[in-house]
Amino acid sequence: MISRLTELVRSFGRPRILVVGDLLLDRYLWGRVDRISPEAPIPVLSVAREEERPGGAANVANNLVALGAEAACGGAVGADGAGLRLMELLGRAGIDASSVVVEKSKPTPLKTRCIAQSQQMIRVDHEQTGPLSKGAEAQLVKRVTAAMRKSQLVLLSDYNKGVLTDRVLDGILKSGKRLKRPVIVGPKGIAYEKYRGCTAIAPNLKELALATGRSVATDDDIRAAAESLLDLLGCDFVLVTRGERGMSLFRPNRAPFHVPGRPRQVYDVAGAGDTSVATLGLAIACGASPEDAVRLANTAGGIAVTKVGVATVTRAEILEDLVEEHEARPAKIRTVEDLLPRLKEHRDRQEKIAFTNGCFDILHAGHVRTLNFARAQGDVLVVAINSDASVRALKGAGRPIVPERERAMVLAALEDVDYVVVFDGPTPVEALKKLRPDVLVKGGDYGPAQVVGADLVRSWGGQVVVAPLENGVSTTNIVDKIRGK
Repeated sequence: MISRLTELVRSFGRPRILVVGDLLLDRYLWGRVDRISPEAPIPVLSVAREEERPGGAANVANNLVALGAEAACGGAVGADGAGLRLMELLGRAGIDASSVVVEKSKPTPLKTRCIAQSQQMIRVDHEQTGPLSKGAEAQLVKRVTAAMRKSQLVLLSDYNKGVLTDRVLDGILKSGKRLKRPVIVGPKGIAYEKYRGCTAIAPNLKELALATGRSVATDDDIRAAAESLLDLLGCDFVLVTRGERGMSLFRPNRAPFHVPGRPRQVYDVAGAGDTSVATLGLAIACGASPEDAVRLANTAGGIAVTKVGVATVTRAEILEDLVEEHEARPAKIRTVEDLLPRLKEHRDRQEKIAFTNGCFDILHAGHVRTLNFARAQGDVLVVAINSDASVRALKGAGRPIVPERERAMVLAALEDVDYVVVFDGPTPVEALKKLRPDVLVKGGDYGPAQVVGADLVRSWGGQVVVAPLENGVSTTNIVDKIRGK
C-alpha cells in the first residue's frame, strides 16, 4: 500500500485549485521569557523577531503551493495595512489573488501570537465577524465564478468571519454543480444546511457535534452523526478529523473507513486542518480515491502539528514520512541536506542546537557520558559520525569494527541523540558550515582552542564546550583487549 501511496504522490501533477473563504493575516512575536513583570504577575516576553504568514483560507492556498499545486484565492481583505501585507504575501507565494475583493467596511482579520520557548503564551485577535456588504458579496461571487472555470476543484475554508455568506455559498455551490467542479468544505458554525450541494465536507469532532447536536463520544456516535450529515447535505462523503485518533471517512451505503493517527511530538495544532484539507483537495484533484486521499491528508496533518505556528507541508515531507513509518527507517538518521529544514523548525521554536562528532566505532560508557553531557548543552543534539572510509583513514585498515550504517542506528536508539549524520572527510567542518550549531561539544583531552571547527562556530556567535574525559575507556582499548584474548 505504501509503495502505491508514494507512487501516487510522485505522480501528482500541478492542478489548479481555487480556495474561497476567510482570509486572515497571522502575526508571530517570537522570543524568550526570563522574568515576571513587576507590574503584575505576568511573564515578560523579550521579542527576538516578528513574522507574518497567510492564515485561514490563505493558509490553505499557501499549503497547496507548498504541495506543488497551482493555487488561486478568493475572499475579502480590508482597506488596511494588514490587507496590503496579506496580498503581498499571497503574491510572493505565487497565489493568484485576482478573486480577492476589498471590503472597506471591515478590517482584515489579524491574529497575533506570542511564542516563547516553543509555547504559545497568548493570542490577540483583531476582527469583525459581520457579513460582507451586498456590493462585496456580488463582486466576490462574480470573480469566483469566473475563476472556477479555470480550476479543477474548489476548497471552501470557512472561519466564520463573514465571507462565506449564504449568498456567496449559494453562488459557488450552484456554479460548482453547473461546471462539474468538486467543492470540498472545511466548515465552521452550526448551521450546515448552507453547505447543501457540496461534494464533501471535513469537520473535526467538535464541529461534527455542534452541527448535528449529537454526541461523538464513541465510534458508533461518530458514525451516526456523520451519517446524519450525509443525509442533510446529500454529499459524496464526510471526513471526520479526530486529532491523535486519525480520520474517519463516511459515504452513503458504505462501511466507514478509518485511518489511525501516528504518535508524534505535538508542538502546535494551529493550521493542521488547513494542511489536511489542502492535501485532501490536491489528491482528489489528481484522481486519487477517497481512501488514498484521506490517508495522505492524515499524514500531512500529522506532520503539520510537529511545527510551531500555522505552517505548510511539502510533498517531499509526506514521502519522507511515509517511508519512515512503513519502512522502519529511523527518523533520526539524516543527510546534512535533509537535516537543514528540520533544524530550521527547531530554531523557529527558539531551541538551541548542540553538535558533537566522532567515530563511535564500538559504543562504550565514555561515549554515553559524552552524549549525555552534549545533550545537556542544548535542546537538540546532532551527532556527526565519520564514514567508514574516514575511520579507515584515521584509525587504520582494521577499522571501523562496526559499519557506519550500524553505528548510526545504535546512536539513533539513544534517548539523548536527536539526529545522526555521516560525514566523509577527516573533520566535520563542512557539516558544521551548513548546520551552524549553537554549541559545539567535543569529548576528550582537549582545550577549547584545539577543537576542530571551534573558530568557525564562534564566528557566528556559537559556543565551544569540552566534555569531561572518561579515563581508561576507549574503543581502541576495547579492541586491543579482545584481540589480546
